[in-house]
Amino acid sequence: MYASTVRIAHFSDLHLLSLEGVPLRRFLNKRVTGYAMLRMHRKGAHKPHAVRAVADEVKRARVDHVAITGDLTNLALEPEFALVRQFLEEDLGLGPQQVSLVPGNHDVYTRGSADKRRFEQYFAEYLASDLPELGVEHYGARYPFVKLRGPLALIGLSSAVPRMPMMASGRFGAEQIHALKAILEHPEVKSRGKVILQHHPAHNLKNRVLAWLESLHDSDHMLATLSRLEHGLVLHGHSHIRVRRHVDTEVGRIDVIGATSASLLSDHPHRHAGFNLYDLDDDGRLKSVEAHVLGDDGQFRRVDVPDCDYRLRQRPEARA
Repeated sequence: MYASTVRIAHFSDLHLLSLEGVPLRRFLNKRVTGYAMLRMHRKGAHKPHAVRAVADEVKRARVDHVAITGDLTNLALEPEFALVRQFLEEDLGLGPQQVSLVPGNHDVYTRGSADKRRFEQYFAEYLASDLPELGVEHYGARYPFVKLRGPLALIGLSSAVPRMPMMASGRFGAEQIHALKAILEHPEVKSRGKVILQHHPAHNLKNRVLAWLESLHDSDHMLATLSRLEHGLVLHGHSHIRVRRHVDTEVGRIDVIGATSASLLSDHPHRHAGFNLYDLDDDGRLKSVEAHVLGDDGQFRRVDVPDCDYRLRQRPEARA
């Protein structure tokens, strides 16, 4: 018999920065443009104290599980991964059994960081799967991973791939999507509510150029794989905005919810630092959603996650 309610905290896009001991030669690649943008735009916007405040509030919320949907680092450097690891162990203070995380494009920022499996090296315990035989290799780790927790099956996907400068788009790849399909048919997963974690949003930008540069290239194929679900929850980050959308499947509806950056200080009410809180019932169905937003006084206020009228429907060709 499962608990009557399962509570999940969801935050994303920590963008923790550390350049300690990093020689200049490490910037003779995509990091040149990344660091320039960091100096121009992010230095005053992303603050580590906001991330620590989120961790403290999450602990006070007495959650059963924490989902972190990518971009833990800024430039995929070793000191940054070490800083994130310290945050997880000391500030958040929850073990790998209670925390699921997936990489974002900033966590495999360069081909070298992907080839050296840096994300996997630092967070292997957090990526451990209860169904490891169903995962496939994707830039250093096996995805999707599955964590069976009471009435829920938490499924972690990686859309993170190294890209050219000025590109932040993602891709799962055919093998990972095929593996997701097999996982959804597994008896231990089929009998539970599905909570899917990914970095890039399931929806794509309408502008085709921007979509190519920033969005999820195989989003339609991923959504088609979910078309037989009666209900479920897809959690993402990347766009630095809290928003709730819906996917109409063949037999029901899936909630698709984005979290803003946990470190972002913004005048926009839906972008300012915070986290989302979800309560799910013993059938794995979503009961309630709320956002906890960091105030200037260091206190958190509870607000609704805004709905977007945009409803996703699979294209016929994506179902093939």
